[in-house]
Amino acid sequence: MEDAQPILDYLPVSFKNEAENDYIRFLWEAFETNYTHGKYQFAFLAYHMLTMSFVYFNIWQIKQARPADFEKGLIGFGNDIERDLLGASSPFVFSAVNERTILRFLKLIACNNSKIGTYAKLVDDRNKSAHSNGLIFYSTPTALDTKIAEVLRVVEEIQTHSGPIIEHAFGDFLRESHDPEEREYPDADDQIREVLIHANYFSRKDIDACLAFDISVFDDHADAAAIRELFDAFHETYQPE
Repeated sequence: MEDAQPILDYLPVSFKNEAENDYIRFLWEAFETNYTHGKYQFAFLAYHMLTMSFVYFNIWQIKQARPADFEKGLIGFGNDIERDLLGASSPFVFSAVNERTILRFLKLIACNNSKIGTYAKLVDDRNKSAHSNGLIFYSTPTALDTKIAEVLRVVEEIQTHSGPIIEHAFGDFLRESHDPEEREYPDADDQIREVLIHANYFSRKDIDACLAFDISVFDDHADAAAIRELFDAFHETYQPE
């Protein structure tokens, strides 16, 4: 079961409200409980829901960082769905769309059709496992561990494709939040937590990518010193111990 824990590094470190936090915790606990008691098929269902939550968080980041691209990705959706997704106040709103369909948004981070087809196969595996078809696909820990390894390979691939989105979001944050007099929160830690981490549903993996951000791109900026100060505050708080 320890091999399944890396998924947590791809999920938000904190949430905008307690209900969202409770939901993700519930899914992880459901996975743990079913795995421990040998109910591997149900453990897989919980793990799949965690994986799809990860996908929703990544799509949310696209929506936040590149709204014009996100709107283009809505071509082909019905008017009601388009309105709901454009006005979404939470990544979980994306769950209203068929999972295979929502994966199309990953084209916006350069995932090609072949890769998306591979990701969609995980949805198909979930569907087979969730129906009353008289079949138990994951009856041993080895069978489930093999599937989890496959899932984590997909998750890491999507995370890699999300790199430019994370860099874009972080650069915009530094550019727009360096002035304590104009930003939402005068205190740097509050601004980072609420406007960067919470608003973008950043995971530990996202934070690590931001820690590696090349701050020298702002060397010629008129407010380079203030931007670097905010960057240093971020480093001080979120650098792994």
